[in-house]
Amino acid sequence: MNNNLKVLTVSLVAFGLGLGFANYAMSDTPATFKVAVVNVPQIVESSAQVKALKEQNSKNVQELAKLGETAQNAISKEKDEKKQKALREKYQKEFQAKRTAMTKSYEKKLIEIDNNISNVINAQAKAQGYDLVLAKGAVLMGGTDITNEIAKQIK
Repeated sequence: MNNNLKVLTVSLVAFGLGLGFANYAMSDTPATFKVAVVNVPQIVESSAQVKALKEQNSKNVQELAKLGETAQNAISKEKDEKKQKALREKYQKEFQAKRTAMTKSYEKKLIEIDNNISNVINAQAKAQGYDLVLAKGAVLMGGTDITNEIAKQIK
């Protein structure tokens, strides 16, 4: 019982010290600390680059579907089982190679778009003197919404 009381006392003192240090650290925050918020999904949705990437991805999916249909037709027309197997393997390799190339291209463009959006947000925040930019979805209240300014630059 006495040991539990000591542990409780030490825990309460440690909690109090931690709370005190946290308050002291927050008190050094300058009064002019500016925070901006950005609605990132809205920015992404309004981006012409993202729209173009979606269209390209849709075309790629259609191209792969056509390749699949072509393969099915060629395989079904072939009567010899060995030739069917060879055709199936050939088309599987071709399909896999195209899909891999398309996926790599998509990922590369997605990274470029992400970097572009991040750079625009950083530049806008610096130009307007913001010290911190947060995603709007992570903020309950406060901060100046700069989404519209970013969206105009992204288009």
